[in-house]
Amino acid sequence: MKNIVMIVGASVLVAFAYNFLLIPHEILSGGLSGIAILLGIVTPINTGILNLLLNLPLLILGVMKLGKRFISYTILSVVVLSVSLYIIPVHKATQDPILASLFGGVLVGLGVGLIFRASGSSGGFDIVAMLLSRKRDFPLGMLISVMNGGVVAISGFVFSWDAALLTLVSIYATGKVVDTVHTSHLKLTLMIITSKGEEMKEQLLANLYRGVTIMDAQGAYSGEGRKVLMTVITRYQLAEVRHIIEKADKTAFVNILQTTEVIGMFDRSAK
Repeated sequence: MKNIVMIVGASVLVAFAYNFLLIPHEILSGGLSGIAILLGIVTPINTGILNLLLNLPLLILGVMKLGKRFISYTILSVVVLSVSLYIIPVHKATQDPILASLFGGVLVGLGVGLIFRASGSSGGFDIVAMLLSRKRDFPLGMLISVMNGGVVAISGFVFSWDAALLTLVSIYATGKVVDTVHTSHLKLTLMIITSKGEEMKEQLLANLYRGVTIMDAQGAYSGEGRKVLMTVITRYQLAEVRHIIEKADKTAFVNILQTTEVIGMFDRSAK
């Protein structure tokens, strides 16, 4: 229930940022939402309807390829965001486009970051990134940058290059806030120390598309035996993995490290 409330509230916050700050100044956001905003401005169709239609194919693909928990929360976020965009009126909260771009990006980043922390996503490029994160060492950061760069370029050609630069500011602010609320690292190494090694291993292997290495350890003070489980994940799996660990052993000690590069088999299910 906590995650559902967080996702609903964060999705409404994102819709508010779109309709009160970005859309009135013809400033786009990143991802499919940015394309929905663009089409909503140049056509008579409401942005909320367009956002739902653009995300629908990816949501269907996600249902088939991704975990039920993640995709269920993502569907909830996309539906709430689309309905909120339809209901909330478009209103120019500020006359200054720079302020609108900056604070719009900050609010969108806060909303998206909270959705990530609640084990979901706002749809669009996030689903693409989640699907590609199952491939071995795929350059997600570069891919997302290229896709968002395409949105900026489209903004420049359709509206003006001033609008494109403001869109770039908005996307940059969004990314920085998401990194602050969630995590800035694309790959993470988890060191999990637990007395319930077998249960932890079964939960991770059953729910996580990653390999796991197990090592024996001993508590220096207690002298009791422990298991150390090591795995490498992507930022899009962090919230899901936190839930898995808590379910298996609430007292587990977890150390999360930034991973610069992975050499070798990164995905145990890769063909």
